[in-house]
Amino acid sequence: MSKHRHEIGSGRASLYDEITTKIISELEAGRLPWVQPWGTAAAKAPLAMPRNASTGRAYSGINVLILWGAVIQHGFPAQTWLTFRQALSLGGNVRKGEYGTTVVYADRFVPDDEKQRARECGEEAAAIPFLKRFTVFNAAQCEGLPADIAVEVPALEPGLIEPRVEALIRATGIDFRIGGARAFYEPAEDFVMVPPPQAYFEPINWHRTALHEIGHASGHSSRLGRDLSGSFGSKKYAFEELVAEINAAFCCAALGIVPTVRHADYVGSWLEVLRQDNRAIVRAASLASKAADYILGFLPPDDAASHSIDRRAA
Repeated sequence: MSKHRHEIGSGRASLYDEITTKIISELEAGRLPWVQPWGTAAAKAPLAMPRNASTGRAYSGINVLILWGAVIQHGFPAQTWLTFRQALSLGGNVRKGEYGTTVVYADRFVPDDEKQRARECGEEAAAIPFLKRFTVFNAAQCEGLPADIAVEVPALEPGLIEPRVEALIRATGIDFRIGGARAFYEPAEDFVMVPPPQAYFEPINWHRTALHEIGHASGHSSRLGRDLSGSFGSKKYAFEELVAEINAAFCCAALGIVPTVRHADYVGSWLEVLRQDNRAIVRAASLASKAADYILGFLPPDDAASHSIDRRAA
């Protein structure tokens, strides 16, 4: 087998493995990917087959399960999808900070060495099936699209954000954006992105998430100057997540919001950090107090006095 053929085979196998692993994890969690919870709070989009908004063609096979899963997971209000280039060709664009969904294209091809072998042996050349991955975005993740394709993102329902938290976030001056399908802080461009409150099973969780991401932003070089250089999976990354998580708990408590663990999936990496450095939790709590002090310092004077944090023991 040629090196080229082996590489394609390996890539194909890994993509199959990736898809299969995701389906298995859904099943193990008690969810059937082909029976989505349409009509519930988790489903914003109507029950329909997913389609490409540019060509009008319906997706098929495994892509239906992948795209249905993305619609439910992220609370998208539409079953229409576009590639990045298709959005541009229609006069629109994918909104900054949005992350796409990977779908696959199945086809077959005959390698040159197989063609040569078939000619020499007088046999029919064998075609090799392959999967090719590409990225699509829900129409709700785009802007500037034609009216017949554009999806109006549901307006923020009044009363879902606690007024004091909304005022606090605005007062920090941090570039805080509501939208998209995931919550994150982008250090390079210094902005926070958090999905709208209605995307959360319980809107109160939006506040915990927002304060967690604002906690990350407090570490920017123009503010408290923490080390935000850790890449995903690294000890630095896990430590910063721990700081942001504790900060969110401090801010929530100060604002009368019951804190919860937002990133329970990080517990393992936190334990690893703490086992390797017995001072890590003390440092993390100290940095979290500084972050909470910084953020809560933007409360109106009367509120700030009643919500100050005693850092003498930090």
